[in-house]
Amino acid sequence: MAEERQALHAYLTLEAHSGWQDFADENGVSISGLLESLGRTLAEELEKEEAVDIRQPWVTQGRKIDAQRRRIVGQQ
Repeated sequence: MAEERQALHAYLTLEAHSGWQDFADENGVSISGLLESLGRTLAEELEKEEAVDIRQPWVTQGRKIDAQRRRIVGQQ
């Protein structure tokens, strides 16, 4: 039986997209492979700790980006 997979969709700035693509290209891996690896790592971390206890600098930066995007949409 084939492995069941889910799609992950995101709208990124050109800078962020280029960052993912350049990193993947330089390391000979696909973005999908990188995301799968990171997702598995996060799942392992969540088995050991609460979400609020891991990768909080990453979460903080993500919240800032979300807030900036909401302000931009609200101004349109």
